Amino acid sequence: MLIPFENLPDSSKVWIYQANRSFSDQELQEITTQSEDFITQWTVHGSDLKASFEIRYKRFIIFGLDQELNMASGCSIDASVHFIQQLEKQYNVELLDKMNVSYKQGEFIAYKNLIDFRKMAKEKAVSPNTIVFNNLVNTKAEYLSDWEVPASESWHNRFLK
Repeated sequence: MLIPFENLPDSSKVWIYQANRSFSDQELQEITTQSEDFITQWTVHGSDLKASFEIRYKRFIIFGLDQELNMASGCSIDASVHFIQQLEKQYNVELLDKMNVSYKQGEFIAYKNLIDFRKMAKEKAVSPNTIVFNNLVNTKAEYLSDWEVPASESWHNRFLK
């Protein structure tokens, strides 16, 4: 059951998938339609899931699930991962690789593998004030408050020492 993202309770589970490149406007329209279709049909053991999604910065796909109605099971989580894998193939993009970092450089969103980000931190090319995307947040409340933060306030801080 698709609902507006802003109507999800703050306790909702979130999954964040970051792309290794920005999506074109055409791709965004297609991904939006496909995500709406997927979430409308997303179930757990035949029961509806109250869920939503949003796309941010033409690069991040965020799924949210209100677990008060029904909790996601292994099968329903697998279904969402298969959907994301389908998008990866269809658009020749990486969405599931967690060993990469996205951060802001002005208005631009940069994407680096963890090794390169660590090297940049060592060379002071990124600082504790660099805005990073903490894709490890678990709930909508954390997503709203702790997703887009200075590196010093995220797990990325370990590379700045």
